[in-house]
Amino acid sequence: MSASGSAPTIAIVDYGMGNRRSVEKAFAHVGARPLLTSDHEAIRAADGVVVPGVGAFPRAMEHLRTLGLDELIGERAQSGTPLLGICLGMQLLFERSIELEPCDGLRLLRGDVRPLAAGGLRVPHIGWNVARFERASRLNAGLPAETAFYHVHSLAAHPADPDDVLATVEYGERFVTAVARENVFGVQFHPEKSSAAGLRLLTSFSAVCERERMPA
Repeated sequence: MSASGSAPTIAIVDYGMGNRRSVEKAFAHVGARPLLTSDHEAIRAADGVVVPGVGAFPRAMEHLRTLGLDELIGERAQSGTPLLGICLGMQLLFERSIELEPCDGLRLLRGDVRPLAAGGLRVPHIGWNVARFERASRLNAGLPAETAFYHVHSLAAHPADPDDVLATVEYGERFVTAVARENVFGVQFHPEKSSAAGLRLLTSFSAVCERERMPA
C-alpha cells in the first residue's frame, strides 16, 4: 500500500455463499483492510467492494435481493467505487444467466452467462489454466501477458461489448476469464487460490481502491 501506511478498507459482501474467509485472508495478506460484512452502512463506507461467490447463480441473486444487497452493489458501482467480482461474483455482474433457470443478474455489465462449451473436456473446469490478457488495465498491472490462475467453474460469461474483455482462457472454447469496465472488474478464476499471481492481482485492486478513495 502507500508509503504512509494508509490501507484501503475493502468490503467483502457476505450474502451467505462462497469462499468468503479465504478472500478475506488474501486481502489481509496483501496489506488491505478487508471487512466481511452484509451491513449496508459498512459497505457504503468502504473504499472498495468485492462480490465473492461459489454456487448457483439464481440462489446467489435470491440471497442478494433478500438482503437488499443487489441494489446497494449497484449503487456503489454507479458512484465510481472500485468493484471486483470473483468466480460466481463475476458472473453476477452480467445481465442474466441461464444456469438452472433464466435469472437476471446485477446488470452492471451487458451480456449473459451460459454453460461452458468444453468440447468434450471435463466439466466443471477445475485447475490451473493460462489466462491471456488481451489488454492492459489497472487490475493486471505488473502481471505477464500470459499468467496461470486457478479455475473452478461450469459456466462462462459472454460480454456483449468486446471492450469489456480483459483476459481469456482456452478450455474447449476460448472463454472470458476477466473483465474490466471503468471501476467494475471481474475474474472467473480464484485469485485467492492462485499463489503469487493471484496476490499480485489483489494488490493491484487494493491499489485502485486506495487511489480512488474519497477524501475524509
